[in-house]
Amino acid sequence: DQGREVFAIPGSIHSPLSKGCHALIKSGGKLVESAEDVLAELGDFRRSGDASTAESSASASEIAQGLLAHMGGDRLDVDSLCARAGMSAERVSSELLRLELDGRVTALPGGLFQRLEKGKRA
Repeated sequence: DQGREVFAIPGSIHSPLSKGCHALIKSGGKLVESAEDVLAELGDFRRSGDASTAESSASASEIAQGLLAHMGGDRLDVDSLCARAGMSAERVSSELLRLELDGRVTALPGGLFQRLEKGKRA
């Protein structure tokens, strides 16, 4: 409903705990069997063997630094960060995922994100 990609990892057909993931997949969520499935959908990520990796890494690093600067110490949702940074929700979400995987931001309840101080990891 919010124009964002939805991914789901299927579970056992015998487990009642898997019904939510299965419902997401049935309603159009992307089936995820490995990290490669997510990376392929996001499209911005390149394999380390790609000739343009160094260039795209530098560009991604600049974008990430800009997002971190716009976050400051605030707890922000994606929409607020989009407004501050002047970027699309798709791009901000992609960069937040990258920053979260790098341990530089953390996802909080309520769809909020917060920058982590150097040396502090979630």
